[in-house]
Amino acid sequence: MTRVAAVDCGTNSVRLLIADIAGGRLTDLERRMEIVRLGEGVDRTGRLAPQALERTFTAMRGYAKLIDQHGAERVRVAATSATRDAANRDEFVAGVLDVFGVEPEVITGDEEAELSFLGATRELAELRPPRPYLVVDIGGGSTEFVLGSSHAQAARSVNIGCVRMTERHVRPGQAEPGAPPAPEQIAAAVADIDAALAAVRETVPVDEARTLVGLAGSVTTVAGIALGLAEYDPGRIHLSRITAAQVHQVTRDLLRMTHDERAAIGVMHPGRVDVIGMGALILDRIMREYGFGAVVVSEHDILDGLAWSLV
Repeated sequence: MTRVAAVDCGTNSVRLLIADIAGGRLTDLERRMEIVRLGEGVDRTGRLAPQALERTFTAMRGYAKLIDQHGAERVRVAATSATRDAANRDEFVAGVLDVFGVEPEVITGDEEAELSFLGATRELAELRPPRPYLVVDIGGGSTEFVLGSSHAQAARSVNIGCVRMTERHVRPGQAEPGAPPAPEQIAAAVADIDAALAAVRETVPVDEARTLVGLAGSVTTVAGIALGLAEYDPGRIHLSRITAAQVHQVTRDLLRMTHDERAAIGVMHPGRVDVIGMGALILDRIMREYGFGAVVVSEHDILDGLAWSLV
């Protein structure tokens, strides 16, 4: 048995998994998530904001204590879209080294895709969905697309994510803070997303996929709403199957809601209230453009892939 710790620092959240791996199975000891908005403003300024860095390091200090308490033998810290894009990422690297004693790996989009595929598909054999899979990881700053059966065969990372789309298309022109996005803002976001999806087709043969697998907080939140859950329940959400019609309805509802109405949804994490509309829209456009009738939702993703990579 090997006890490992994996930390995934994305554009919107920083997450921790401490697990025991033995006999080809991964057993959770801790699975934590904090919304830190590390990528706040990066699309506009090209730099990580001081306040965003401090929020991130504060969350990481708590994670470091848990890692010490559990006596993890191996630790891997990965950083994704926001730090790839930032001119001052050296400040982030130095801060993480100070907290964990290991340098973060600022992984490429292709590496992120491979790890996401590994984490998401490890348990799918039990369901026996048709292959190949198209694994889609909708993050805060980017979305990864990975096609494969037993391993990643083709991958592409594009700069559409729930935070980036919100900052680019909703916030700059929002007449009233908390109001639903205007139709022209949604239309601009759709055009942006669809252009990225067309670019994905150039390198990933998405039409070969037989099962769509959706990962990360935007997808799991949409699933929780579609399932009618009163509160977030990862056990109910993991490996659930949500139809395209359900995704479309949830997306349409979210884009018509005010901030307060979204905040009142039982499964909604407070840190996702402002960005969930764009996250849902990305998923909806993927299903429409690529012709998927349903998505299999996985609670396991790059974090699990990082853990598996340590053994």
